[in-house]
Amino acid sequence: MKPASKFNKWTRDLLHVLYPQNCLICQYEFNQSRLAICPVCISELSYTNFEDYSEATNLDKLFWGRVNLSGTYALLRFKQQSSTQRILHELKYNNNPEIGLYFGREMGAILKQLPVFSDMDALIPVPLHPKKEFIRGYNQAEVICKGISETTQVSLRKDLLKRTSFTESQTKKSRTSRWDNMQNRFAIRGRKEYGLRHLVVVDDVATTGSTLETCVRILQDRFPKTQISIVVLAVAE
Repeated sequence: MKPASKFNKWTRDLLHVLYPQNCLICQYEFNQSRLAICPVCISELSYTNFEDYSEATNLDKLFWGRVNLSGTYALLRFKQQSSTQRILHELKYNNNPEIGLYFGREMGAILKQLPVFSDMDALIPVPLHPKKEFIRGYNQAEVICKGISETTQVSLRKDLLKRTSFTESQTKKSRTSRWDNMQNRFAIRGRKEYGLRHLVVVDDVATTGSTLETCVRILQDRFPKTQISIVVLAVAE
């Protein structure tokens, strides 16, 4: 081995000791690499591949008859005891915003290639109540938005929508209960704006769609001539 090669290897090994690289999902330490996720977790990811669909997806169908949308997209499929569930748990409960940025960037690269999202000019994260955001330390939907914004250069707009009241967890509620729980929980903030062509509401996961539906309805009332789409990290099967 040439001296320069030896030096580079020693440098990489030393950096790995000082700054070990852990998988964003399972936290397993693996060899120094450009990867942020270990090969095992990558192999277990369940991508939707919605970008290759020519027919309606299950995320499209979730909102049929409820709200009119210009487009929808989800990167991953969600089911219990899956790598996607671990990703969402890391993002929401284990103080791991990096995982949201990582997958947000990945989604942004895909959205740039999809004609339906070619004219989007604002990314709107589903807001958390300030109390919940303070407890968690960040809004996971906003973190995902930041990742998308990095790769698309589309503005992140936190100033258009706000949550007005604190809600209990939706995890174990039925679709009807979730809808009832979401009523009057959100409101428009700031003055009415003009010239917005395409708003994209972003959240971490769509299960019953009640939260997203509520946000879309409020935005449509304020911006009746503006297109609105939905993007989520994961959609329930």
